[in-house]
Amino acid sequence: MPARSLTSADREALAARLLEVRRSTEQLCEPLVTDDYLLQSMPDCSPPKWHLAHTTWFFETFILAPFEPNYRPHHSLFSFLFNSYYEAVGERWPRPARGLLSRPTVEEVFCYRKRVTERMTTLFQEANVATWEAILPVLDLGINHEQQHQELLLTDLKHAFGLNPLLPAYQSGTISGGGVDTSLRWEEYPAEIRWIGHMGSEFAFDNESPRNRVFVESFRIASRLVTAGEYLAFVDDGGYDRPEFWLSDGWAAQKQKGWAAPLYWNLADQTLFTLRGPQPLDPREPVCHISYYEADAFARWAGARLPTEVEWETAASGREVAGNFLDSGRLHPAPDAGGGQFFGDVWEWTASPYTPYPGYRPVAGALGEYNGKFMCNQMVLRGGSCVTPRGHVRPTYRNFFPPDARWQFSGLRLAKDGPA
Repeated sequence: MPARSLTSADREALAARLLEVRRSTEQLCEPLVTDDYLLQSMPDCSPPKWHLAHTTWFFETFILAPFEPNYRPHHSLFSFLFNSYYEAVGERWPRPARGLLSRPTVEEVFCYRKRVTERMTTLFQEANVATWEAILPVLDLGINHEQQHQELLLTDLKHAFGLNPLLPAYQSGTISGGGVDTSLRWEEYPAEIRWIGHMGSEFAFDNESPRNRVFVESFRIASRLVTAGEYLAFVDDGGYDRPEFWLSDGWAAQKQKGWAAPLYWNLADQTLFTLRGPQPLDPREPVCHISYYEADAFARWAGARLPTEVEWETAASGREVAGNFLDSGRLHPAPDAGGGQFFGDVWEWTASPYTPYPGYRPVAGALGEYNGKFMCNQMVLRGGSCVTPRGHVRPTYRNFFPPDARWQFSGLRLAKDGPA
Protein backbone atom coordinates (compact mmCIF):
# COMPACT_ATOMS: atom_id res chain seq x y z
CA MET A 1 0.00 0.00 0.00
CA PRO A 2 2.34 2.77 -1.21
CA ALA A 3 2.01 6.25 0.23
CA ARG A 4 0.67 9.00 -2.01
CA SER A 5 0.37 12.78 -1.61
CA LEU A 6 -3.09 14.08 -0.83
CA THR A 7 -4.86 17.20 -2.04
CA SER A 8 -7.89 18.65 -0.27
CA ALA A 9 -10.03 17.14 -3.04
CA ASP A 10 -8.45 13.75 -2.32
CA ARG A 11 -9.39 14.08 1.34
CA GLU A 12 -12.97 14.94 0.51
CA ALA A 13 -13.22 12.05 -1.94
CA LEU A 14 -11.86 9.57 0.63
CA ALA A 15 -14.20 10.81 3.34
CA ALA A 16 -17.12 10.55 0.92
CA ARG A 17 -16.09 7.01 -0.07
CA LEU A 18 -15.93 5.99 3.58
CA LEU A 19 -19.46 7.30 4.18
CA GLU A 20 -20.72 5.55 1.04
CA VAL A 21 -19.28 2.18 2.10
CA ARG A 22 -20.60 2.57 5.65
CA ARG A 23 -24.08 3.38 4.31
CA SER A 24 -23.94 0.43 1.91
CA THR A 25 -23.31 -1.98 4.78
CA GLU A 26 -26.31 -0.66 6.66
CA GLN A 27 -28.49 -0.79 3.55
CA LEU A 28 -27.71 -4.51 3.28
CA CYS A 29 -29.37 -4.91 6.68
CA GLU A 30 -32.62 -3.18 5.73
CA PRO A 31 -34.44 -6.43 4.80
CA LEU A 32 -33.59 -7.97 8.20
CA VAL A 33 -35.81 -8.25 11.26
CA THR A 34 -34.35 -7.97 14.74
CA ASP A 35 -34.19 -11.75 15.22
CA ASP A 36 -31.97 -12.12 12.14
CA TYR A 37 -29.13 -10.04 13.59
CA LEU A 38 -28.01 -12.78 15.99
CA LEU A 39 -27.97 -15.71 13.56
CA GLN A 40 -24.75 -17.73 13.61
CA SER A 41 -25.14 -21.06 11.83
CA MET A 42 -21.58 -22.39 12.32
CA PRO A 43 -18.26 -21.19 13.80
CA ASP A 44 -17.00 -19.97 10.41
CA CYS A 45 -20.00 -17.64 10.06
CA SER A 46 -20.75 -14.52 12.05
CA PRO A 47 -24.07 -12.82 12.90
CA PRO A 48 -25.01 -9.66 10.99
CA LYS A 49 -24.80 -7.65 14.23
CA TRP A 50 -21.23 -8.79 14.75
CA HIS A 51 -20.23 -7.78 11.21
CA LEU A 52 -21.70 -4.31 11.84
CA ALA A 53 -19.82 -3.95 15.11
CA HIS A 54 -16.53 -5.51 14.01
CA THR A 55 -16.11 -3.22 10.99
CA THR A 56 -16.72 -0.29 13.35
CA TRP A 57 -14.25 -1.68 15.88
CA PHE A 58 -11.65 -1.81 13.10
CA PHE A 59 -11.92 1.93 12.45
CA GLU A 60 -12.04 2.77 16.15
CA THR A 61 -9.00 0.61 16.92
CA PHE A 62 -6.76 1.46 14.00
CA ILE A 63 -7.76 5.06 13.20
CA LEU A 64 -9.39 6.75 16.20
CA ALA A 65 -7.24 5.18 18.92
CA PRO A 66 -3.87 6.24 17.43
CA PHE A 67 -4.89 9.51 15.75
CA GLU A 68 -7.85 11.12 17.55
CA PRO A 69 -6.76 13.73 20.13
CA ASN A 70 -7.83 12.75 23.65
CA TYR A 71 -9.18 9.43 22.38
CA ARG A 72 -11.57 7.50 24.64
CA PRO A 73 -13.12 4.16 23.65
CA HIS A 74 -16.81 4.10 22.86
CA HIS A 75 -17.24 1.23 25.33
CA SER A 76 -14.58 -0.37 27.50
CA LEU A 77 -15.51 -3.94 26.47
CA PHE A 78 -16.13 -3.50 22.75
CA SER A 79 -12.48 -4.17 21.95
CA PHE A 80 -12.86 -7.58 23.62
CA LEU A 81 -16.27 -8.35 22.07
CA PHE A 82 -15.55 -7.34 18.48
CA ASN A 83 -11.89 -8.10 17.88
CA SER A 84 -11.69 -10.90 15.31
CA TYR A 85 -8.19 -12.42 15.33
CA TYR A 86 -5.70 -9.63 16.14
CA GLU A 87 -3.54 -11.16 18.86
CA ALA A 88 -1.49 -7.98 19.22
CA VAL A 89 -4.62 -5.99 20.10
CA GLY A 90 -5.63 -8.23 23.00
CA GLU A 91 -8.06 -10.92 24.11
CA ARG A 92 -11.34 -11.46 22.27
CA TRP A 93 -14.71 -13.15 22.60
CA PRO A 94 -14.65 -16.72 21.18
CA ARG A 95 -15.57 -16.86 17.49
CA PRO A 96 -18.06 -19.77 17.77
CA ALA A 97 -19.99 -17.83 20.46
CA ARG A 98 -20.60 -14.57 18.59
CA GLY A 99 -24.27 -15.46 18.22
CA LEU A 100 -24.66 -15.53 22.01
CA LEU A 101 -24.12 -11.78 22.33
CA SER A 102 -27.69 -10.55 22.72
CA ARG A 103 -26.19 -7.40 24.22
CA PRO A 104 -25.22 -4.86 23.08
CA THR A 105 -28.54 -4.57 21.30
CA VAL A 106 -28.92 -4.00 17.58
CA GLU A 107 -29.88 -0.41 18.33
CA GLU A 108 -26.74 0.08 20.43
CA VAL A 109 -24.55 -1.35 17.66
CA PHE A 110 -26.05 1.05 15.10
CA CYS A 111 -25.44 3.87 17.59
CA TYR A 112 -21.82 2.69 17.90
CA ARG A 113 -21.45 2.79 14.12
CA LYS A 114 -22.94 6.28 13.90
CA ARG A 115 -20.76 7.69 16.64
CA VAL A 116 -17.49 6.25 15.31
CA THR A 117 -18.27 7.47 11.80
CA GLU A 118 -18.97 10.97 13.16
CA ARG A 119 -15.73 10.97 15.13
CA MET A 120 -13.75 9.91 12.05
CA THR A 121 -15.37 12.67 10.00
CA THR A 122 -14.34 15.23 12.60
CA LEU A 123 -10.81 13.81 12.73
CA PHE A 124 -10.48 14.03 8.95
CA GLN A 125 -11.60 17.66 8.95
CA GLU A 126 -9.09 18.65 11.63
CA ALA A 127 -6.09 16.46 10.73
CA ASN A 128 -2.94 18.12 9.44
CA VAL A 129 -1.06 16.87 6.39
CA ALA A 130 1.27 14.60 8.36
CA THR A 131 -1.62 12.95 10.19
CA TRP A 132 -3.52 12.47 6.95
CA GLU A 133 -0.50 10.80 5.35
CA ALA A 134 -0.35 8.39 8.29
CA ILE A 135 -4.10 7.73 8.24
CA LEU A 136 -4.39 7.13 4.50
CA PRO A 137 -3.12 3.52 4.21
CA VAL A 138 -5.17 2.46 7.23
CA LEU A 139 -8.28 4.18 5.90
CA ASP A 140 -7.86 2.48 2.52
CA LEU A 141 -7.49 -0.86 4.28
CA GLY A 142 -10.49 -0.19 6.53
CA ILE A 143 -12.75 0.67 3.60
CA ASN A 144 -11.73 -2.50 1.76
CA HIS A 145 -12.07 -4.49 4.96
CA GLU A 146 -15.66 -3.31 5.34
CA GLN A 147 -16.38 -4.29 1.73
CA GLN A 148 -15.12 -7.78 2.53
CA HIS A 149 -17.56 -7.93 5.42
CA GLN A 150 -20.42 -6.78 3.20
CA GLU A 151 -19.85 -9.94 1.19
CA LEU A 152 -19.42 -12.07 4.30
CA LEU A 153 -22.60 -10.67 5.86
CA LEU A 154 -24.66 -11.92 2.90
CA THR A 155 -22.75 -15.19 2.60
CA ASP A 156 -23.16 -15.96 6.30
CA LEU A 157 -26.81 -14.93 6.31
CA LYS A 158 -27.54 -17.19 3.34
CA HIS A 159 -26.04 -20.13 5.22
CA ALA A 160 -28.23 -19.44 8.26
CA PHE A 161 -31.38 -19.00 6.17
CA GLY A 162 -30.54 -22.12 4.20
CA LEU A 163 -30.60 -24.22 7.39
CA ASN A 164 -34.05 -22.93 8.35
CA PRO A 165 -36.86 -25.35 7.31
CA LEU A 166 -38.94 -22.29 6.39
CA LEU A 167 -36.28 -21.37 3.79
CA PRO A 168 -36.79 -17.62 4.31
CA ALA A 169 -35.91 -15.17 1.56
CA TYR A 170 -33.58 -12.25 2.18
CA GLN A 171 -35.18 -10.51 -0.80
CA SER A 172 -38.46 -11.15 -2.55
CA GLY A 173 -38.99 -11.96 -6.21
CA THR A 174 -37.72 -14.46 -8.73
CA ILE A 175 -34.32 -14.56 -10.38
CA SER A 176 -34.44 -13.83 -14.09
CA GLY A 177 -32.55 -16.07 -16.50
CA GLY A 178 -30.74 -13.84 -18.98
CA GLY A 179 -27.46 -14.73 -20.61
CA VAL A 180 -26.78 -16.46 -23.90
CA ASP A 181 -25.86 -20.01 -24.82
CA THR A 182 -22.07 -20.06 -25.03
CA SER A 183 -20.10 -23.10 -26.01
CA LEU A 184 -16.85 -23.71 -24.19
CA ARG A 185 -13.72 -22.70 -26.07
CA TRP A 186 -10.10 -23.13 -25.04
CA GLU A 187 -7.97 -19.99 -24.96
CA GLU A 188 -4.28 -20.78 -25.52
CA TYR A 189 -1.33 -19.04 -23.90
CA PRO A 190 2.31 -19.76 -24.80
CA ALA A 191 5.08 -20.65 -22.39
CA GLU A 192 6.95 -17.57 -21.22
CA ILE A 193 8.08 -15.53 -18.25
CA ARG A 194 5.22 -13.43 -16.86
CA TRP A 195 4.85 -10.73 -14.24
CA ILE A 196 2.14 -11.27 -11.64
CA GLY A 197 1.04 -9.30 -8.60
CA HIS A 198 0.04 -5.73 -7.90
CA MET A 199 1.94 -2.71 -9.14
CA GLY A 200 1.02 0.96 -8.78
CA SER A 201 -0.25 3.46 -6.22
CA GLU A 202 -3.87 2.28 -6.08
CA PHE A 203 -4.96 0.20 -3.11
CA ALA A 204 -4.19 -3.52 -2.96
CA PHE A 205 -3.85 -5.91 -0.04
CA ASP A 206 -0.33 -6.76 1.04
CA ASN A 207 -0.69 -10.39 -0.12
CA GLU A 208 -0.91 -9.15 -3.75
CA SER A 209 2.71 -7.98 -3.62
CA PRO A 210 5.56 -7.85 -4.39
CA ARG A 211 5.10 -8.04 -8.14
CA ASN A 212 7.25 -10.92 -9.29
CA ARG A 213 8.31 -12.90 -12.34
CA VAL A 214 7.22 -16.47 -12.89
CA PHE A 215 7.90 -18.87 -15.73
CA VAL A 216 4.59 -20.29 -16.95
CA GLU A 217 4.39 -23.31 -19.21
CA SER A 218 1.96 -23.13 -22.11
CA PHE A 219 -1.62 -23.69 -21.03
CA ARG A 220 -5.22 -23.54 -22.15
CA ILE A 221 -8.03 -22.06 -20.09
CA ALA A 222 -11.78 -22.31 -20.57
CA SER A 223 -13.55 -19.34 -22.08
CA ARG A 224 -16.29 -19.50 -19.45
CA LEU A 225 -17.15 -20.96 -16.06
CA VAL A 226 -18.42 -24.50 -15.48
CA THR A 227 -22.21 -24.44 -15.49
CA ALA A 228 -24.71 -26.03 -13.13
CA GLY A 229 -25.88 -28.26 -15.98
CA GLU A 230 -22.36 -29.55 -16.58
CA TYR A 231 -21.89 -30.17 -12.89
CA LEU A 232 -25.24 -31.99 -12.73
CA ALA A 233 -23.90 -34.41 -15.35
CA PHE A 234 -20.99 -35.15 -13.00
CA VAL A 235 -23.44 -35.82 -10.18
CA ASP A 236 -25.62 -38.03 -12.39
CA ASP A 237 -22.54 -39.98 -13.50
CA GLY A 238 -21.89 -40.97 -9.89
CA GLY A 239 -19.08 -38.46 -9.44
CA TYR A 240 -19.53 -38.36 -5.67
CA ASP A 241 -19.15 -42.15 -5.46
CA ARG A 242 -16.08 -42.59 -7.66
CA PRO A 243 -12.86 -42.27 -5.64
CA GLU A 244 -10.69 -42.13 -8.76
CA PHE A 245 -11.61 -38.46 -9.18
CA TRP A 246 -11.00 -37.37 -5.60
CA LEU A 247 -8.01 -36.32 -3.56
CA SER A 248 -7.69 -38.46 -0.44
CA ASP A 249 -8.58 -35.60 1.91
CA GLY A 250 -11.48 -34.62 -0.33
CA TRP A 251 -12.86 -38.17 -0.45
CA ALA A 252 -12.70 -38.34 3.35
CA ALA A 253 -14.36 -34.94 3.71
CA GLN A 254 -17.26 -35.66 1.37
CA LYS A 255 -17.92 -39.04 2.97
CA GLN A 256 -17.74 -37.65 6.50
CA LYS A 257 -19.99 -34.67 5.66
CA GLY A 258 -22.38 -36.50 3.35
CA TRP A 259 -21.85 -34.35 0.28
CA ALA A 260 -23.85 -35.54 -2.74
CA ALA A 261 -24.24 -32.24 -4.63
CA PRO A 262 -23.27 -28.58 -4.20
CA LEU A 263 -24.43 -26.82 -1.06
CA TYR A 264 -28.05 -25.58 -1.32
CA TRP A 265 -28.98 -27.98 -4.15
CA ASN A 266 -32.13 -30.08 -3.83
CA LEU A 267 -31.74 -32.88 -6.36
CA ALA A 268 -35.23 -34.26 -5.68
CA ASP A 269 -37.03 -31.28 -7.18
CA GLN A 270 -34.16 -29.66 -9.13
CA THR A 271 -34.16 -26.49 -7.06
CA LEU A 272 -31.52 -24.63 -5.12
CA PHE A 273 -31.70 -22.23 -2.21
CA THR A 274 -30.83 -18.59 -2.92
CA LEU A 275 -31.06 -15.27 -1.12
CA ARG A 276 -34.48 -15.03 -2.75
CA GLY A 277 -35.50 -18.40 -1.34
CA PRO A 278 -35.80 -21.64 -3.35
CA GLN A 279 -35.49 -21.19 -7.12
CA PRO A 280 -35.44 -23.60 -10.08
CA LEU A 281 -31.96 -24.85 -10.92
CA ASP A 282 -30.90 -23.10 -14.13
CA PRO A 283 -28.45 -25.39 -15.96
CA ARG A 284 -26.89 -22.39 -17.76
CA GLU A 285 -25.76 -20.49 -14.68
CA PRO A 286 -22.35 -21.15 -13.08
CA VAL A 287 -22.23 -23.93 -10.53
CA CYS A 288 -21.78 -22.38 -7.08
CA HIS A 289 -21.10 -23.28 -3.46
CA ILE A 290 -18.64 -26.10 -4.06
CA SER A 291 -15.45 -26.83 -2.17
CA TYR A 292 -11.98 -26.99 -3.67
CA TYR A 293 -12.21 -30.76 -3.37
CA GLU A 294 -15.41 -30.85 -5.45
CA ALA A 295 -13.98 -28.45 -8.03
CA ASP A 296 -10.86 -30.57 -8.36
CA ALA A 297 -12.87 -33.81 -8.63
CA PHE A 298 -15.10 -32.34 -11.34
CA ALA A 299 -12.06 -31.15 -13.30
CA ARG A 300 -10.55 -34.64 -13.23
CA TRP A 301 -13.87 -36.16 -14.31
CA ALA A 302 -13.99 -33.66 -17.19
CA GLY A 303 -10.48 -34.61 -18.33
CA ALA A 304 -9.06 -31.27 -17.32
CA ARG A 305 -7.66 -29.56 -14.21
CA LEU A 306 -7.98 -26.34 -12.24
CA PRO A 307 -5.85 -23.39 -13.38
CA THR A 308 -3.05 -22.16 -11.20
CA GLU A 309 -3.47 -18.65 -9.90
CA VAL A 310 -0.66 -17.51 -12.21
CA GLU A 311 -2.52 -18.95 -15.21
CA TRP A 312 -5.75 -17.34 -14.06
CA GLU A 313 -4.12 -13.92 -13.62
CA THR A 314 -2.42 -14.25 -16.99
CA ALA A 315 -5.78 -14.86 -18.67
CA ALA A 316 -7.64 -12.20 -16.65
CA SER A 317 -5.12 -9.38 -17.01
CA GLY A 318 -6.12 -6.77 -19.53
CA ARG A 319 -9.82 -7.65 -19.32
CA GLU A 320 -12.32 -5.11 -18.10
CA VAL A 321 -13.36 -5.73 -14.49
CA ALA A 322 -17.05 -5.99 -15.31
CA GLY A 323 -19.73 -8.51 -14.50
CA ASN A 324 -22.41 -9.55 -12.04
CA PHE A 325 -21.41 -8.06 -8.67
CA LEU A 326 -23.21 -7.02 -5.50
CA ASP A 327 -24.08 -3.73 -7.17
CA SER A 328 -26.33 -5.46 -9.71
CA GLY A 329 -28.71 -6.55 -6.93
CA ARG A 330 -29.11 -10.04 -8.41
CA LEU A 331 -27.25 -11.69 -5.49
CA HIS A 332 -26.95 -14.92 -7.46
CA PRO A 333 -24.70 -16.15 -10.30
CA ALA A 334 -25.99 -15.38 -13.79
CA PRO A 335 -25.67 -17.30 -17.05
CA ASP A 336 -22.79 -16.17 -19.21
CA ALA A 337 -23.63 -13.15 -21.36
CA GLY A 338 -20.67 -13.81 -23.62
CA GLY A 339 -17.93 -12.04 -21.67
CA GLY A 340 -16.29 -15.06 -20.07
CA GLN A 341 -17.21 -14.17 -16.47
CA PHE A 342 -13.65 -13.75 -15.25
CA PHE A 343 -14.99 -11.24 -12.72
CA GLY A 344 -18.09 -11.54 -10.56
CA ASP A 345 -20.65 -14.36 -10.35
CA VAL A 346 -18.49 -16.89 -8.46
CA TRP A 347 -15.07 -16.98 -6.86
CA GLU A 348 -12.97 -19.38 -8.91
CA TRP A 349 -10.96 -22.07 -7.16
CA THR A 350 -7.40 -22.36 -8.40
CA ALA A 351 -4.89 -25.18 -7.97
CA SER A 352 -2.58 -22.88 -5.99
CA PRO A 353 -2.01 -23.02 -2.25
CA TYR A 354 -2.16 -19.68 -0.49
CA THR A 355 1.50 -18.85 0.09
CA PRO A 356 3.50 -15.60 0.06
CA TYR A 357 5.01 -14.16 -3.09
CA PRO A 358 8.85 -14.02 -3.14
CA GLY A 359 9.99 -11.16 -0.93
CA TYR A 360 6.66 -10.75 0.86
CA ARG A 361 6.83 -9.13 4.29
CA PRO A 362 3.76 -8.41 6.46
CA VAL A 363 3.27 -4.78 7.43
CA ALA A 364 4.49 -3.80 10.87
CA GLY A 365 2.26 -4.00 13.93
CA ALA A 366 -1.14 -5.61 14.47
CA LEU A 367 -2.23 -4.96 10.87
CA GLY A 368 0.46 -7.40 9.80
CA GLU A 369 -1.92 -10.10 11.03
CA TYR A 370 -4.49 -9.18 8.37
CA ASN A 371 -3.31 -11.67 5.73
CA GLY A 372 0.12 -13.10 6.38
CA LYS A 373 -0.64 -15.47 9.24
CA PHE A 374 -3.25 -17.32 7.16
CA MET A 375 -0.76 -18.47 4.53
CA CYS A 376 -1.10 -22.14 5.42
CA ASN A 377 -3.67 -24.88 4.62
CA GLN A 378 -5.73 -22.63 2.34
CA MET A 379 -6.30 -22.47 -1.41
CA VAL A 380 -6.45 -19.35 -3.59
CA LEU A 381 -9.64 -18.18 -5.30
CA ARG A 382 -9.81 -15.43 -7.91
CA GLY A 383 -12.28 -13.11 -9.60
CA GLY A 384 -14.96 -12.04 -7.10
CA SER A 385 -18.59 -13.11 -6.87
CA CYS A 386 -22.18 -11.92 -7.24
CA VAL A 387 -22.03 -10.53 -3.68
CA THR A 388 -18.63 -8.83 -3.99
CA PRO A 389 -18.78 -5.02 -4.32
CA ARG A 390 -17.78 -4.01 -7.84
CA GLY A 391 -15.07 -1.58 -6.74
CA HIS A 392 -13.43 -4.19 -4.54
CA VAL A 393 -12.06 -6.46 -7.29
CA ARG A 394 -9.01 -6.36 -9.55
CA PRO A 395 -7.05 -9.01 -11.52
CA THR A 396 -4.41 -9.37 -8.79
CA TYR A 397 -6.89 -9.91 -5.91
CA ARG A 398 -6.14 -13.12 -3.95
CA ASN A 399 -8.96 -14.59 -1.90
CA PHE A 400 -8.35 -17.72 0.16
CA PHE A 401 -10.36 -20.39 1.96
CA PRO A 402 -9.78 -23.88 3.38
CA PRO A 403 -10.28 -26.58 0.72
CA ASP A 404 -13.46 -27.94 2.33
CA ALA A 405 -15.25 -24.54 2.52
CA ARG A 406 -18.58 -24.49 0.62
CA TRP A 407 -20.64 -21.62 2.03
CA GLN A 408 -18.74 -19.03 -0.01
CA PHE A 409 -20.01 -18.25 -3.55
CA SER A 410 -17.32 -20.45 -5.12
CA GLY A 411 -17.19 -22.22 -8.47
CA LEU A 412 -14.62 -23.16 -11.09
CA ARG A 413 -13.12 -22.69 -14.53
CA LEU A 414 -11.28 -25.51 -16.27
CA ALA A 415 -7.73 -25.51 -17.58
CA LYS A 416 -5.47 -27.87 -19.50
CA ASP A 417 -1.80 -28.06 -20.36
CA GLY A 418 -0.85 -26.41 -23.61
CA PRO A 419 0.59 -28.08 -26.68
CA ALA A 420 3.92 -29.77 -26.04
